[in-house]
Amino acid sequence: LMAKLDDLNAWSFESDLKQILGKLNLHHLTEKVGNLSGGQKKRVALAQALIEADLHAGRCLLILDEPTNHLDVEMIEWLEDYLAAAKVTLLLVTHDRYFLDAVSNEIVEIDEEKVYVYKGDYDNFLEQKSMRLEVQQSEFQKDKNIFRKELEWMRKQPKARTTKSKSRQDAFVDVEERVKLKKDVEEVSLQVKMTRLGGKILELIKVHKSYGDLKIMKGFDYTFKRGERIGVVGKNGVGKSTFLKIALQMEAPDSGKINHGDTVVFGNFSQDGLVYKEDKRAIEYVKDMAEYFPLNDGSKISASQFMEKFGFNAEQQFTPLSKLSGGEKRRLHLMSVLFLNPNFLVLDEPTNDLDLQTLRTLEEFLMEYPGCILIVSHDRYFMDRMVDHLFAFEGDGIIRDYPGNYTQYREAISNGSLTDDRQIIKQEPKATAEPIAAAATLPTTTTSQRLSFKEKRELELIDKEIPELQKEKATVEVTMNTGNPGFDDLQKMAERVSVIIELLDQKEMRWLELSERM
Repeated sequence: LMAKLDDLNAWSFESDLKQILGKLNLHHLTEKVGNLSGGQKKRVALAQALIEADLHAGRCLLILDEPTNHLDVEMIEWLEDYLAAAKVTLLLVTHDRYFLDAVSNEIVEIDEEKVYVYKGDYDNFLEQKSMRLEVQQSEFQKDKNIFRKELEWMRKQPKARTTKSKSRQDAFVDVEERVKLKKDVEEVSLQVKMTRLGGKILELIKVHKSYGDLKIMKGFDYTFKRGERIGVVGKNGVGKSTFLKIALQMEAPDSGKINHGDTVVFGNFSQDGLVYKEDKRAIEYVKDMAEYFPLNDGSKISASQFMEKFGFNAEQQFTPLSKLSGGEKRRLHLMSVLFLNPNFLVLDEPTNDLDLQTLRTLEEFLMEYPGCILIVSHDRYFMDRMVDHLFAFEGDGIIRDYPGNYTQYREAISNGSLTDDRQIIKQEPKATAEPIAAAATLPTTTTSQRLSFKEKRELELIDKEIPELQKEKATVEVTMNTGNPGFDDLQKMAERVSVIIELLDQKEMRWLELSERM
């Protein structure tokens, strides 16, 4: 028995269990599970999986499905450290890219009923996947060209078939099948026609809100300007979602005023999700909104085409809503929000249950979105890309307005550079922030003009692209010089090197232009 207890590391079981529960903010150990909230139940299940894995350290396969959902950022960062040190084989599904990089060394992708394995981190996965898709698209184009030629040949053939023509006909059938199975690789992009936004947008004036002893807002003052992108962060239970509801006038404050501008159209992407009849099909739900949807270029697309932009193929469009997955329902909910042509997006945990492709599409849309954005999210990668300052809920009604993204905020906490002036009581007047989409086109009058949000992100992207292009150029040149490529391949490689050199010149010039204004 003693040997078995040693083998299971059972002597520290109770202390380990209490530590895990404490880190996951589960302190009422005698509470019945049936009385817990949905988020608390998820954390209990996570704690159970972690302690079982600890008991079988060294010979355990730990399987986690979206473990960061219902965790605040501090919990996620603790879980990263815990899993990185754990002696387990880990298999997890997650949309949290920082978390993915911290705990995994291999990524498995399921795409079009096939499985692809990539070594390395998320950025490496994107690079390798992009290369795979380029190769597949090239092969697809070749197959389409062959198919067109062979189809023309088939139409000219007499009905009497020789042995030679029979073999060619069989080859034609093979090509036809490949063309049917494959599809063009298209970059999915979201477009909506945003309603014009006036000067007065949203004001919160001396707002107080409490639930019993829990103080959420204490004399909060803020006036939103055009183009602002604000992230809301804080521990679970401090009132972040309540703050959004008060801003939207969906919940009343204890005191204070909330004023909405006359031209403001809110798009509220909440955690509550869709309200629907279970027997209704997805396409019917969308057509109830409209048969045609206006885009920002003045054109219109059908309901079915609009759904395709959100990743719904023909079969999924006719699926009953009750049979859609959680991620599909979230995408449909996002469609219903964007259909309103909002100029102020309020997003409460928008990354939950979204697959990475949809998430990347949403991010690209938001990067170009010229309206206001107010986001609550535990996804640090998403927050770092999307927002340029934070409302940090620090407890007891204290809210800090921090100029920067989440990573910068955490670094400021770590190095002790945060000031003591945390409570937003009176906001100083600010210059109006211009929409991001327009900022890139403004004339540069001096070299000291600060970078817009979009330009900062462009600079970050160029920083990554330049070494990648240099690496690709070196790889191609080595292959040309040391390999034994045929004439056609050698010509293609030489053309690619010329393209890379031109791209490097463009990007290095742009990098210099942007970096001089940092």
